[in-house]
Amino acid sequence: MLENIIKDSDFALMMQKHLEDMIILFFEKEQNFGILCKIEDVSFEPELPQNINEEFRSLTLFFLAGYTFETARIVDDSLVFEAGFGSENFGSLVTVPMLSIMQVIVDETPVLINLATYKQITETTTDKNIDKEIDKNGVQNSMSSFLSNPENSKFIK
Repeated sequence: MLENIIKDSDFALMMQKHLEDMIILFFEKEQNFGILCKIEDVSFEPELPQNINEEFRSLTLFFLAGYTFETARIVDDSLVFEAGFGSENFGSLVTVPMLSIMQVIVDETPVLINLATYKQITETTTDKNIDKEIDKNGVQNSMSSFLSNPENSKFIK
């Protein structure tokens, strides 16, 4: 099931690695690019004035070119760059967690789409039991669907 994959920590790590590899390649090739990201996860230092913050949508596109591209780098698990905002060109250091990048775009074309929705959680015994219950129900639902089709009875002995 797609939902199980996109929430999986291994899938998230793979997507993060793909994002980092692609961005590093663009740095090496001096290729400008855009990132569509979840603004709720983005941090600004210094914080932006309220009137500028209000203009952002939940998914916001940042285009890395010129000075912004030159200052961009990967720090830990985040893309960091300097950018100017608003009519005053208010300067701020922008930090975007890698897994908050939903798309990488070159020349208006998405070249990478990140579907990972994994969130770091502390696994407890309860979490393990919930996962087992979900897996058990998934198998039962799948078997029920399979058996509901009379054509499939020939496969069962």
